[in-house]
Amino acid sequence: MVIGIDIGSTTTKVAAVNTEKDIIKVKTRAVDPITSATGAFGKLLVENHLSLGNIERINITGVGAAKIPGDLFGIRTNRIDEMTAIGTGGKHLAKKDRIIIANIGTGTAILEVNNGKITHLGGTGVGGGTIIGLAHEMLSLSDYDTIMCYAAKGDLKNIDLHIGDIAESNIGFLNREYTASNFGKIVETASKEDLAAGILNLTYQVIGMVSVFAAKSKNNDTIVVTGNGSKNPIGQRILNSISKMYQIHYEFPADAEYATAIGAAKS
Repeated sequence: MVIGIDIGSTTTKVAAVNTEKDIIKVKTRAVDPITSATGAFGKLLVENHLSLGNIERINITGVGAAKIPGDLFGIRTNRIDEMTAIGTGGKHLAKKDRIIIANIGTGTAILEVNNGKITHLGGTGVGGGTIIGLAHEMLSLSDYDTIMCYAAKGDLKNIDLHIGDIAESNIGFLNREYTASNFGKIVETASKEDLAAGILNLTYQVIGMVSVFAAKSKNNDTIVVTGNGSKNPIGQRILNSISKMYQIHYEFPADAEYATAIGAAKS
């Protein structure tokens, strides 16, 4: 069995890959890299009744991987480039050889997978960290689930300027309902729920447009969304609205939040 550990800035994820069984997955909140890696690894062993003797090797990746010295628990431990892990995991989950990946974590990385070649195209600093940071300053909220509850009840018409606010008809292929300016029309009566909805819309529209431009530049119409931000239902809805505008297909595979850990294990 091969273990992949993705040591992120907010969560650490572990995936155990055995060719004869399904992939086993666990995650914990990130603390320091060593505590996070060993804690998540121990949780995997205990919850699934595994022993160290079951483990062939450990592959670690993510921002904290470089801070893990030597081997873990006497098991051969390899460092895997994070972009390689994201691309490998995304390809495995999508079951396709040619895709664009938008990996939404604290920020967002955009990659191209073209058969066996993985290319890091770039990305944006907008991601989950943006949501938490803006919500903290604007709403005095830091808990992600609470922010989502607020956003689900918000009305973007009190926050964003839409094309219909400034034009009598569509502009080019853009419908009057589409955003002309994020946070461009905040009314005095805007609620915390409205502001939370605006934060989510800003974040996922930026991610959506960056990934669309990447896909268009590579003549690809499939974007696979991975990372913690992939499972956000509000974000999925925003990305799907962009997909209709640009004839781009977004995919949200099962276990997408574990893509990097799975990719590390399979690298």
